[in-house]
Amino acid sequence: MAKLTKKQKEAYSKVDKSQSYDLAAASSLVKEITNVKFDASVDLAIRLGVDPRKANQMVRGVVTLPHGTGKDVKVLALVTPDKEADAIAAGADYVGLDEYLQKIKGGWTDVDVIITMPSVMGKLGPLGRILGPRGLMPNPKTGTVTMDVVKAIQDVKAGKIDFKVDKTGIVHAAIGKVSFDAKKIEENANELIQTIIKLKPTTAKGTYVKSVYMSSTMSPSIEVDVKAV
Repeated sequence: MAKLTKKQKEAYSKVDKSQSYDLAAASSLVKEITNVKFDASVDLAIRLGVDPRKANQMVRGVVTLPHGTGKDVKVLALVTPDKEADAIAAGADYVGLDEYLQKIKGGWTDVDVIITMPSVMGKLGPLGRILGPRGLMPNPKTGTVTMDVVKAIQDVKAGKIDFKVDKTGIVHAAIGKVSFDAKKIEENANELIQTIIKLKPTTAKGTYVKSVYMSSTMSPSIEVDVKAV
């Protein structure tokens, strides 16, 4: 393990690994132990008692964080010419169709979210090998394939995120920035956790939410008391 700096040692000393914290305490503590020089992201890692290899135990969904993510989300709207003006007005960073399909084919993926229309999905199919691994492939389940492109863009800009359990049974998600006050971090975290609880598969047996850890960029992780969420 790399040698800890004085600040890192101080941060680790403030986290009692023998106890779990309620969301309010964890949200305050994560601000206290973050000492990087930039506005660090605050992340949750939620371990679920599901087997993601089984289709009926896949946990995937969307949530609109009440205070947004704190991140300027870059949105590409792949729409037909008649929808371009609406997409621009809604706040999309990039708007168009064929020219962006060509750029993606050439390896360009400098966006966070792609929103499109059902009629365009046929053109996106061949780009799945590029977009899929980067989590950029639009999907009706996450609201990124829709006729209401304007609302989809506005929701993403307002703090809507999608999440998916990974192959190890963990949901990772960024729920804000360290610059947020602790109450906003707490409320964003709670919104995500409660949304995941509502999505519990009927086939999941035993304990559903096994553990929740909160951390920020390069900070120690804080165990959240799952009984208190």
